[in-house]
Amino acid sequence: MAPSDPLAEEVLETRYLYQGRILDLRVAKVALPNGRTAQREIVEHGEVAAIVPIDENGRVLLVRQFRIALGRETLEIPAGGLDPGEKPEEAAQRELQEETGYKAAQLHRLGGFYVSPGYCTEFIHVFLAQGLYPSGGHPADDEAIHPLWLPLPEALEMANTGRLDDAKTVIGLLWAARSLGTR
Repeated sequence: MAPSDPLAEEVLETRYLYQGRILDLRVAKVALPNGRTAQREIVEHGEVAAIVPIDENGRVLLVRQFRIALGRETLEIPAGGLDPGEKPEEAAQRELQEETGYKAAQLHRLGGFYVSPGYCTEFIHVFLAQGLYPSGGHPADDEAIHPLWLPLPEALEMANTGRLDDAKTVIGLLWAARSLGTR
């Protein structure tokens, strides 16, 4: 925020509690506009590319995977972090290939959003992938991913009724449907 912003908080000190492979956790002491101080806990996570792959028959390609944080399997759109110096579009093609074994002839950016700006820096770029063709990709060594084709209307119904509960997936499907003029 600009220094003239009346809501801006000034960082007085920062310390890292954890620095890992995909995220860091820092604590910041901040001065509030009212003169008081507060503590902010911040999860630092890089940018992510998420892809809504839709074929010529109107089917969307989702991936099933076990998420240890939830203790269960989820159904999601393919996604993954950007490598250093990688553009979001490049990461989208790479992740699509790695997680599904497909590439896209057309990639269209639908939008982007912060996951939870109250405590996290993660930003997700969402792409619509069309003109899909097999490319022989393989998931990373630390991922067990199973692709699943669903008719887009069925996936949208699952998102609207809470059977899909991953935020990037729900947002991606709704944005893709809007872009395609689908309900």
